[in-house]
Amino acid sequence: MLHYKSTSPEDTMTIAETIGNHLKSGDILTLTGDLGAGKTHFTKGLANALGVERIVNSPTFTIIKEYKGRIPLYHMDVYRLDEEEAEELGIEEYFESEGICVIEWAEKIDSFLPEDRLNIIIRRETETTRDICLEATGERFNALCKELQRHENTRD
Repeated sequence: MLHYKSTSPEDTMTIAETIGNHLKSGDILTLTGDLGAGKTHFTKGLANALGVERIVNSPTFTIIKEYKGRIPLYHMDVYRLDEEEAEELGIEEYFESEGICVIEWAEKIDSFLPEDRLNIIIRRETETTRDICLEATGERFNALCKELQRHENTRD
């Protein structure tokens, strides 16, 4: 596991941008955290790294928002879905695409998700401070976390 500390929404975006600079086509990230933890700010940082020019906001009512960048970004909020509804919507097709999938509230469709993914848990510590934890599953994301760790060590 890899941990980052964020002290502001801008800091959360910067951390996500660092991670986003290391992502590749087909990567899948899950975002877990309470309401207001910073999941959408995190996604905005990823979008910046991917060169997305549109304003990124929560797909709460649309479920999936697609953004064009150097790699497509598919931002999903599955809070209102169960696995059957996710399947009916064809979410699995996004998992097999060339884009990067970011799934908020992914625990709602956990058994539907691919095994190889990067789970990102954002925990509120204070009104402004967040612990951002990266939990890798699969070879690709274990390697990504090692790469991010090396990147952090060279910055210190």
